[in-house]
Amino acid sequence: MYEFSGKLKMIAIVLMVLGALGLGYGFLTGSNNSVEDAKAAIAHHEAEHNAHHPEGKETHQETAHDEHTTHDEHASHDTGFDKVGHAQTQLNNRPWSALYVPLFYFFMIALAVFVFYAMQIGASAGWSIVLFRVMEAMSRAIVPLGIVLVIFMGIAAYTHLNHIFPWIHYEGVDKILEGKAWWLNANGWFIRSVIYIAGFIFFRYIIIKNNHEQDSAPKGNFKAHEKAFKYTIMFIGFFLITETLLSIDWVMSLDPHWFSSLFAWYIFASSIVTAITLIAVVVIYLKSRGYLKNVNNSHIHDLAKYMFGFSIFWTYLWFAQYMLIWYSNMPEETTYFMQRMMQYKTIFYAMPILNLLFPFLILMDSDYKRISWIVVFAGLFIFVGHYIDFFVMIMPSTTGAYWHFGIPEIGGILFFLGLFVFCGFHNLQKRALVPKNNPYLQESEHYHY
Repeated sequence: MYEFSGKLKMIAIVLMVLGALGLGYGFLTGSNNSVEDAKAAIAHHEAEHNAHHPEGKETHQETAHDEHTTHDEHASHDTGFDKVGHAQTQLNNRPWSALYVPLFYFFMIALAVFVFYAMQIGASAGWSIVLFRVMEAMSRAIVPLGIVLVIFMGIAAYTHLNHIFPWIHYEGVDKILEGKAWWLNANGWFIRSVIYIAGFIFFRYIIIKNNHEQDSAPKGNFKAHEKAFKYTIMFIGFFLITETLLSIDWVMSLDPHWFSSLFAWYIFASSIVTAITLIAVVVIYLKSRGYLKNVNNSHIHDLAKYMFGFSIFWTYLWFAQYMLIWYSNMPEETTYFMQRMMQYKTIFYAMPILNLLFPFLILMDSDYKRISWIVVFAGLFIFVGHYIDFFVMIMPSTTGAYWHFGIPEIGGILFFLGLFVFCGFHNLQKRALVPKNNPYLQESEHYHY
């Protein structure tokens, strides 16, 4: 049995406390900006731009076009664009965005851990059984993070405390938004969000419950395992549909005039590679503490192979999405990348370096995939790189050019990291780390690549 150490528990609690203070500071200082604050932010941004491009009249025009093609301009192109009001909205969105980015990031990691777990059950994979308890525990954060997400969505849908999703409280004349109102409306959007999260929590509960019942089943009785398999197949179908829809509802609708047919796959790729990296890092940590004695270098090697493979898959989707939009050169599509390439240039171009180049070079050699510290080292780049990926998905749409990475953003990361660690390792100590009576357990214990 694993014992959740007091030291690790204290670290998780301290992270949550510090994170809550950072988020609180963000809401106290950044959620009620005045018109004067907005004018000052515009002046500062324009002065900063002119300092970098003193001769760049054409660049300035492109940047201005870029700034004005986000939420409210699309919504008000017939009535005139209120630049100051738009800037004020984006400034007030910052603390909410600082909360939403890590909330969505860690929720999708927990969900992707469970999806990877379900993939192993659905494929009747034998190699991964000794890793099941880690996957079950690290997916536990679906419950608290899902509840927080429901609260966040409810606040966004039914109050005016934030305008993260611009179409919710929009009252202007916009034929595009009017055409999408059958889907993008507050009631339907919130109800769908509840269905997504309730479904994920239900399937996680029922599948893991049956797998735990298999532990105490008589020898040769695999009814509980078979029930878990059936529910897993249903969950995979449910996930394929809902992940597509939630990627539209929770992220793509931040830019309600923009669309991409690859976006759901793109979010999935970013989430699954980070989730597998988390599993590998936790397994390596537990082995270093004397647990999981049946896990050998071949298990680590296979996890690292998935890290390597899904890093390449993410890069393919990152490039394919950009290339198709660049090739089509349609204004309603290119504005998404124009804003990110100009206002978030450094971190936008850092993503392929962190998410492909380093993992590719580090994990390309088969022998390196068996060395724990190298896998962890590659994992650090993946964690940081894909957090930036989620940051770049959300922040430009909500805060535009008026973004910073400061106390609120750090606070959000610390709070949800602490919550994730606490939930995962607290759940890990509830059961023996090795499942019993699984029909593939012996294969997993003696697995060698």
